[in-house]
Amino acid sequence: MRKKSEVLEIFDILKKAIPHPITELSYVNPYTFLVAVILSAQSTDKGVNKATPALFKAADTPRKMVDLGMDNLKNYIKTIGLYNNKAKNIILMSQDLVNKYNGEVPGTREDLESLAGVGRKTANVFLNVIYDQPVIAVDTHVIRIANRLGFTESQNPVQIERDLEAILPEKYRKLANHLLVLFGRYTCKAQKPECETCPISKLCHSSDKRI
Repeated sequence: MRKKSEVLEIFDILKKAIPHPITELSYVNPYTFLVAVILSAQSTDKGVNKATPALFKAADTPRKMVDLGMDNLKNYIKTIGLYNNKAKNIILMSQDLVNKYNGEVPGTREDLESLAGVGRKTANVFLNVIYDQPVIAVDTHVIRIANRLGFTESQNPVQIERDLEAILPEKYRKLANHLLVLFGRYTCKAQKPECETCPISKLCHSSDKRI
């Protein structure tokens, strides 16, 4: 694993290259953001954003989503992968929000993870974006990039989260997911990394480095 000084140097460079690292998911309020994150699992943000404007116009609260119903929800999200299971979870999650939380999305990881379709990664994304908490959501991009750059030697999301928390100051824990996701999505791609234009190429020792 890399020295802390090297990791911080990499994050300093990434922050200069991506000065405003924010989610690319479209949403109109905390509830719709949670729905969008659930829909984004094993799907692209771009694909989710194509489906959600019409959905959120029809249902932007848990009560409206429950009233919309499973079949109508499926029609809005049928272009998104795994839409049947996601629709089921969104309806169940919305019912819980209505029945247990007065229609408001809770602000703790424990409560969030009690909701259908919400695991640790989704809860962390929500807490980071909506509540500005310095928690690190570990998705496939983060797993891949953290290993490629030597931030961790683990493939386990919880261990990777702990490894990053141990080495990053709070300012970068808040930005880590977005920085690594955007870097992995547009520069350090899984199949064809753009090493020629990569701002941290000189600090990369990956075996599949292209230059």
